[in-house]
Amino acid sequence: MNRSVAILCLICTVTLASSTSADEPAPVDLLAQYKRILFLGDSITAGGGYVAYFDAWLTGQRLEHPPVVINAGLPSETVSGLSEEGHADGKFPRPDLFERLDRVLKLTKPDLVIACYGINCGIYQPLDEGRFAKFRDGMKRLKQAVEQGGAKFVVMTPPFYDDLRSPKQGFEYNAVLAEYSKWLRKQREHGWRVIDLHNPMTNYVHLQRESTPQFTLQPDGVHPNDAGHWFMAQELISGFGGREGGIDEPSEVLRQLKISDETFALIKQRLNLRRDAYVGEAGHKRPGVAKGLPVEEAEAKAAELTKRIEQAI
Repeated sequence: MNRSVAILCLICTVTLASSTSADEPAPVDLLAQYKRILFLGDSITAGGGYVAYFDAWLTGQRLEHPPVVINAGLPSETVSGLSEEGHADGKFPRPDLFERLDRVLKLTKPDLVIACYGINCGIYQPLDEGRFAKFRDGMKRLKQAVEQGGAKFVVMTPPFYDDLRSPKQGFEYNAVLAEYSKWLRKQREHGWRVIDLHNPMTNYVHLQRESTPQFTLQPDGVHPNDAGHWFMAQELISGFGGREGGIDEPSEVLRQLKISDETFALIKQRLNLRRDAYVGEAGHKRPGVAKGLPVEEAEAKAAELTKRIEQAI
């Protein structure tokens, strides 16, 4: 896909589709109004690539009071509460977000919550109304919990699933996620703030394969490589009015924002430090996840990193 390399537009047409009342802030204003942004999701979010690019872009806006970004993604997690038989070779079932959600919200105290679920919620099986209903109910429950806590809720549709890399027997799992995404986009009619990842990502991969048949953004079918995370970040940034058009290389964006590779590394370090601390202190039932430092100690170290980042930019 020939995506133009252009100057990053800091003020542009807002592409986050939703129906908002007159007293609701425009999407581009959310980032300046809110103090703490919480990301929730599965292993794709926990990996943190797209969140780090978003945090770097946000840092580059030079806001007077930039929001704190907290990544609380947890590998294997779902909002559907479902788990396939033999998950993780039978060692543990998929964690259910709602087992920990109240604790995470109380601990992180977000003003804005951005969630990305779905790729695990269909349990890698054909479309089934029972599983689909569990996903829909989980998303509604998540939105309600976030808003009852006084935060705004933004949801991203599930990413592309690469059936070419990890084919399912007799069906395309990406088609299942297309239905999940279609339902989420439909919720815009009810005032939901929805950023669509699935359609742009699917279209991009298919277009690339016209010239490069083995092209992928997800070598194992699920987890994005760096280019995949960057693609997700672009759609997220666009959803908050950050650009119009596209830029192929994240290094180009960082260069325009005057963020060096060294500064970006500090941003990632700060993000991972907080992720491990908050996820660990809130607690969960997913084995094999580093607990991290106590939150108070992690925040002290994050403050030191923030000073270094501010000095660098």
